[in-house]
Amino acid sequence: MSAEWVPTVVHTKDQVSPGAAQDFHDLLDRGGPAPATGERLPILWHWLAFTPHARQSALGQDGHPATGGFLPPTSGRQRMYAGGKVEVAGDVHVDEPLERSSMVSEVVEKQGKAGALMFVTVDHEVSAQHGSIVDRNNVVYKDPQPANATAATSPVLDGGEWEWGRTAAIDPVILFRFSALTYNAHRIHYDRPYATQVEGYPGLVVHGTLQAALLADLVSRTFVDRAVTSFTFRSNAPAFDNGPLELRGRHRPDLATLELAAFTVEGKQTMSASATLAPSTKESS
Repeated sequence: MSAEWVPTVVHTKDQVSPGAAQDFHDLLDRGGPAPATGERLPILWHWLAFTPHARQSALGQDGHPATGGFLPPTSGRQRMYAGGKVEVAGDVHVDEPLERSSMVSEVVEKQGKAGALMFVTVDHEVSAQHGSIVDRNNVVYKDPQPANATAATSPVLDGGEWEWGRTAAIDPVILFRFSALTYNAHRIHYDRPYATQVEGYPGLVVHGTLQAALLADLVSRTFVDRAVTSFTFRSNAPAFDNGPLELRGRHRPDLATLELAAFTVEGKQTMSASATLAPSTKESS
């Protein structure tokens, strides 16, 4: 990494519009009406705001804004979303003004089996009138791999018992719609020749953030009267558009948090997550 690069704090303002909330509600196939103006924003739905801004000429080959400005220079490495943690205090609502401060808090260089790796941590702090969100993103940049080099990845297997779950259909359409909603132009999610021939994947890659959103939505479907106050997720292996994802959840032994996971139909784990619930509104009333 260039010694001349210095992290900076970026301040932005935005809101999650009712239209964006309706679109995401439809994408997730949720029942009932979408959250409307003034209603509480489900956890992770702030990702519908603060979409990346870049001129078309400023995009890199992969479709992301070129690094070396807000993000450190990555020397042509390929990007992978490794995971993150989101914590919510109070209530953040649809269509209310939001202010966000963002900064790269850590950059770590390591040597892996497949070459050099750069781990980048980005911290976002979102403030609203009656609530706030702290959002930590972990991104990994790796050396380019030969075509199909990633196809042999061996994800984590899990034989535990799960208490609830659902099957989420995955196809190029949902990947395209999620990319459009979040203005994510990374070509591995919609450009099959690029994903397979340039970055070496066996198919289109399911966004790590989409998997996280599906798992958070599983919690919302299971605990209808409970808000999620903390959500942590980690990518275990890439997921592709060759079949549905099996979403599963269970209580941890302490009963204070929930354990979540996404699996391929072959039983390979692609994401692990945990969630903390706010007290039941029925119990506190």
